[in-house]
Amino acid sequence: MRARALPALGLLGLGAVVALTGCSTSSPDAAAAASDPDAPITFATTPLGDDPGAENPIDAFASLVEAETGREVEIVDVPDYTAVVEALRNHHVDIGFMSGFPSALAVNTGEVDSLVAWPGNDDPVSTCLVPDDSPLQSLEDIAPETVVAFADPASSSGYFMPVAMLHDAGLERDADYTPLFSGGHDMSFTALKEGQADVACTSTIFPQLAGTGDPMFPFEKGETRSIGESASMPVAVTVLADQQLADDKRERLLDALPNVFTEENAEELGAMMEAMQGTEPVLEPDDALFQPFVDIAAIADVDISDLSGS
Repeated sequence: MRARALPALGLLGLGAVVALTGCSTSSPDAAAAASDPDAPITFATTPLGDDPGAENPIDAFASLVEAETGREVEIVDVPDYTAVVEALRNHHVDIGFMSGFPSALAVNTGEVDSLVAWPGNDDPVSTCLVPDDSPLQSLEDIAPETVVAFADPASSSGYFMPVAMLHDAGLERDADYTPLFSGGHDMSFTALKEGQADVACTSTIFPQLAGTGDPMFPFEKGETRSIGESASMPVAVTVLADQQLADDKRERLLDALPNVFTEENAEELGAMMEAMQGTEPVLEPDDALFQPFVDIAAIADVDISDLSGS
């Protein structure tokens, strides 16, 4: 079922997520909920679109987890990735579904567990799109006045990987191009469509939606083209967990999640399933799995080198 929203947590910036370690507290209510055998599994998520004609993959995920675990699942809407991390750190929710970089940031706090992770494959994660009639033909054509839209400063495919791609092409943020944080992948496309951005850097998943009428990608086939693609990622997505997650919930989720994300559920799970890139899950991965993100994060001026959670 869909539950409350936690908008206030979105006020914390990316730096706060990286810097805040050892600061969360456990309220009596949270401790009581953790020990309640009938308490629902709470799941923090960012919006994945509002197409009334399609099943929301978040709702489908909740239903599938309920069926596998026998426990009610409550969906808690939050505005961005950093708010998911803060909701987990402060024991407001049990789990969250996030891509590789924000997962590494969460692990870096030392107060959030990676419950299940799906490694990346060898395919590009991100692409930088321009309108088909744009004068930009390649990344080398980008100039300091070129406005490049990014989804979210904690997004893997919508920020970190594109910034690394641009860096490899000799382009540094604020010097060789003008960054614009739109607030979401769909908002980056809106900025591109309305001429507020010259380039929109996003996940390679979205251009596949061209011509389908999906509101997340409001372009027809042939209206956009790519001028560059990023490298692959060591971790595609992760289900993160509150470190105070009750043992029975943890055990049920570890059993259930690999059974939820299977090909037979692919259509229902939509973008959530596609984000896993067809790899096999790793249960309770070691923090070292996230180490390759460190160099790329440094390019974006975010220090996540201390993955030990000190």
